[in-house]
Amino acid sequence: MEQQIYKGKLTQFHRLKIAKKEELTKNTFSLEFEIPETLKENFKFEAGQFVSLKFRSHGEDIINDYSMTSAPYEKKITLGIKINSTDGATSQLFKNYNVGDEILVSEPSGRFTLVSKPHEFRTIVGFAAGIGITPILSHFKNILHNEPRTRLFLFFGNKSSQDLVYRETLDNLARMYDDRLQIFYFYSQEKTANSFFYGRLDEKKLGLIINQILHLDDTDEESTIWDAVDEVLICGRGEMIKTLANACFHHGILKKNIHFELFEEFNKDIYPVEKEFPLIENVEVEFIVSGKKYHTELPNNKEKILQQLLIQKFPVPYSCKSGICGSCECILEDGEVELLENEYLTEKEEGRGRILACMSIVKSKKLKLNFDLS
Repeated sequence: MEQQIYKGKLTQFHRLKIAKKEELTKNTFSLEFEIPETLKENFKFEAGQFVSLKFRSHGEDIINDYSMTSAPYEKKITLGIKINSTDGATSQLFKNYNVGDEILVSEPSGRFTLVSKPHEFRTIVGFAAGIGITPILSHFKNILHNEPRTRLFLFFGNKSSQDLVYRETLDNLARMYDDRLQIFYFYSQEKTANSFFYGRLDEKKLGLIINQILHLDDTDEESTIWDAVDEVLICGRGEMIKTLANACFHHGILKKNIHFELFEEFNKDIYPVEKEFPLIENVEVEFIVSGKKYHTELPNNKEKILQQLLIQKFPVPYSCKSGICGSCECILEDGEVELLENEYLTEKEEGRGRILACMSIVKSKKLKLNFDLS
């Protein structure tokens, strides 16, 4: 059975059986799905991507996104899921669905991905907090398997050692690839023998990491390991991502090489807006959502388009409001906007008129948008 379900854009869902369910910590668990031969192609994915699950919770249909912890070469879909509250949707998912049960699973999507470069010498650094380890675990397993010349460093923050999820998996990877992978665990609410590993991953901690861990480079005596970093992966809560992304940028990493994935709604810009725009007032906006046309007027262009439409209670799709998830992607059919930082659209997509409403400032008196991309 398959369904087209609207999630900002029409998304294909298929009914899959749960093949394995495992409790990982007191508030996290994993689900693995059985993929029929007829759907193998539909569920091919890239490391860092996610699927959406549609399930019942307290009599309502819930659609939540969860990242794969499996790597593409493993040819299975395995998810890591955190229970946020004792009676929330993820708690209901854990209590009510077991091995053999069927659930609607979307085809994989997401742009938290990297181009594989198996013939290059690369240095990749990952920062994760809590359940934010899930897509980075997929990335690291995939890179270690496919890129024999790439070295990896993981800095993983948790409240305490009891909250640390996938410890055994990570330690096994570190043992198996001890010449290419180093992992460092940090705890924000548990004292450590070495005070260096106590506290949150933030800009101050990054400075210490650069100076004390990513310093001398055995492969190049004239530079540091940090100087050799090609890509940075960050996954966790919004404030952590904002703090670390800006700190990495200020320490010399180009924005295009800093990749992040949010695990919650986040209403702030990741990078500060450094550009000023001429004031435009009384902006006429026409847009389409789910086949329905809407007309409105924005008082001015001081705020981004999505935020202003949400204030007026229009049913426009969104999730992060920070240019990361792509839920508010739409086509600019008429008018002019300035697209600020975004972690989602490619240059080719921007060239075809795609914008992210959450990161767009109006630059014309009239605007016409289409959120129906299918």
